[in-house]
Amino acid sequence: MLEQARQRTAEFQSRLREAGIDLAIITDESSIAYLAGFWGYLSVEFGRPTFLLIRPDLPPQVITPLMESEMVGAMTWVENVSTWEDTGARRWENVLAESIGKDPGKIGVEIAALPPIVRNWFDDQMPGLKLNDIAPLLGEMRMIKSAEEIEVMKQAGEIAGAMMQAAEDALGEGRPEYEAALAVINAGTRKAAGFLTAKGWEAFISPMIHNLQIMQSGRDTSMVHRRASVKSLEKGDPVYFCFCNMAQFKQYKLGFDRMFFIKEVTDEAAEVQQAAIDAQQAAIAAMRPGVTAESVAEAADEVYRERGYATGYRTGRSIGMAYLESPELKHGDKTILQAGMTFAVDGGISVDGRLGGRIGDSIAITETGTEYITEYPRKILTVNR
Repeated sequence: MLEQARQRTAEFQSRLREAGIDLAIITDESSIAYLAGFWGYLSVEFGRPTFLLIRPDLPPQVITPLMESEMVGAMTWVENVSTWEDTGARRWENVLAESIGKDPGKIGVEIAALPPIVRNWFDDQMPGLKLNDIAPLLGEMRMIKSAEEIEVMKQAGEIAGAMMQAAEDALGEGRPEYEAALAVINAGTRKAAGFLTAKGWEAFISPMIHNLQIMQSGRDTSMVHRRASVKSLEKGDPVYFCFCNMAQFKQYKLGFDRMFFIKEVTDEAAEVQQAAIDAQQAAIAAMRPGVTAESVAEAADEVYRERGYATGYRTGRSIGMAYLESPELKHGDKTILQAGMTFAVDGGISVDGRLGGRIGDSIAITETGTEYITEYPRKILTVNR
């Protein structure tokens, strides 16, 4: 992983040189992980930004809080790790200004990902300075995954599969939603631990599955992103699990969703769920190198129209070290799909206030079509407990 990060940085430096950017200041956690190979620090949400400074022809520099510096130094391949402190002369504002210098030339940042406190600092300290958006340069690199990256994502897929099996096993009439959520966390953590060692860089990778479980049952399945509650499951309830903020490993994030039914399923619920499954499968069948992202969305929308449903959802999104990368499977995105791209592909229908139909998988684009990263039955799933 670290050698790949080093190679990516070298490629990024070449792209900066070609674009005429003298200094790139990276603040997004996923971009820092992609290039420098470390994460896990308490960052800007605690008022403590970390920076990765990259110039085309000089070794990169990390600027991180003093309290995080030991871990950062042990995880990253970057040798120049500078520290800042909460008070005094070594505050981050002073360390960053010193590292930028008085005549930095053309500065590039990921504008949409720039934290407000950093944006405000630039406005106050360097009024009139044009910040150039380097997100397209980095996004183009991140769009195509290497074989090694896809292998890590497949491990994440195995973890996600163990989580979904645990979710199904925990369901039953009269059981509370939160018990299934706890089972998901335990199963995912144990599966992830099996891929790790306590040596070297991997010693800093936690197997813990965290974040609140997106889960709804009964009429609430129309709400899409409600969290697990103390509600007890009832006969006939649909139960929806979304692992989009949980299924990840070594920073690589997947999309993965399934719907289950407790003991029985009504005709209407079965019709809605089957339409969601068929729309997702139509989209995946349309995916291969050379087609546009929006044509994949149209394949799914054709199924929705035929079944009498309308959806305002995108059909999918590119995934990697961030939950949302480029491109997106939606109308207006004319990006040409290429081998090595990875996507979360969804089928989703909401019948407001009553029910929903949902399914989601992660896939990789191959030279001839697609390959599933996540595996679980793609059919109407009934739990007979």
